Amino acid sequence: MQRRGLVSRLLALPMLAGAAAAAAAAEEKKTLKVMMKSAWGSDDPTKAAFPFLHGLALSEAGHEVQIFLLGEAVSLMRESVAKAVVPVGWPPLAGSARRPRAADQAPASRPAHRPAAKLRRSDMA
Repeated sequence: MQRRGLVSRLLALPMLAGAAAAAAAAEEKKTLKVMMKSAWGSDDPTKAAFPFLHGLALSEAGHEVQIFLLGEAVSLMRESVAKAVVPVGWPPLAGSARRPRAADQAPASRPAHRPAAKLRRSDMA
């Protein structure tokens, strides 16, 4: 009798593993609601750009993203400041930070790559 009980319990294990995998797959398809807070301003361009760059990546992955700016970070919403902020190793903030859009709007399309800027002799002086 004990053997039959053991065999029936062992046969149930793969079914439990399959149910757990199905639950994990359903959880992966769930979209996230992400809110990021930043107080970094133009004095540290790399840290200031992180919420925008990460928010853009999360948004393109299909998640709902909100960025809460306070203190010095509020000045990054000015177009002149955003153009001047160039983080180390990343594109300029003005190119990667998009204006907020309504939740029912489709995301704006953008090219997969940006063409290289033409270098002029005056740039090297």
